[in-house]
Amino acid sequence: MSGAPTRTGTGAVTPPAREPHAGRHPAGGPYAPTRPDGPRRPPRRATRLMLPLALALAAAVPLITAAHDARPAPFGDRLVRHASGPVEARLRTGKAEPRLRIENGAVRAYDAAADRPRWTHARTGRRALALLPAPGHAVTVWDDGLITDTLRDGSAVRWHRALPGAAARLRAHGARGVLRPLDAEARMVAVVTPERITAYRTADGDLRWVLPARRGCAFAPERAVRHGSAWVIAQPCSGAAVAWPLEIVAVDDLGRIAPHRRPMGNALP
Repeated sequence: MSGAPTRTGTGAVTPPAREPHAGRHPAGGPYAPTRPDGPRRPPRRATRLMLPLALALAAAVPLITAAHDARPAPFGDRLVRHASGPVEARLRTGKAEPRLRIENGAVRAYDAAADRPRWTHARTGRRALALLPAPGHAVTVWDDGLITDTLRDGSAVRWHRALPGAAARLRAHGARGVLRPLDAEARMVAVVTPERITAYRTADGDLRWVLPARRGCAFAPERAVRHGSAWVIAQPCSGAAVAWPLEIVAVDDLGRIAPHRRPMGNALP
């Protein structure tokens, strides 16, 4: 019988032959693996639990996608391009940029040749207070202290910048004089508030320089005079008497005008 010890004529005991390792070919024997070589099959109960979970995930994918698509714009922007007929389409092929104005708290663009709306930029729950038309751009100050730049063809809102602590004053006093072009083409724009003057590059909204008001003084955005390539802006001071030259400041696209200054350039990198 296979597996039983046998005695030889010398009295030695021959151990029983070992069974071949499962899954290997013994010499001259058949291939008889006792377990499969691949991964173990999950228990039947786990399979029953995984099927409903997979079905639930498949059903949730459209809902997740719809929720993602339905998210509001980050700053409440609503940019609407109005439908146009063949006449408007021909007019838009020209080089004339649309006229811009604020209507009902939104920025609206009109065709230069025909008084028909081209696009409207509004923000949910906000009002546009000041608008600066520039070649290719429309820079706007809103009542929550946000500055936006809309491409003049109405294709996109390019950038957003915030004015810290300016919202309350803007709502109370308006935005007269807040936006000032710093060059003839408005490639640089100054935003004047009582606390500081900030300058942005119109092409990309990059902050180029900041000029804080003198201690005890405040800029008066509405009191500014253009002189050549510079703006002379009032900076009235309170308290002790201050010499009048200290109550005005002159700036251009490179910042405050002062002897021996070494400003940064404003060219695009």
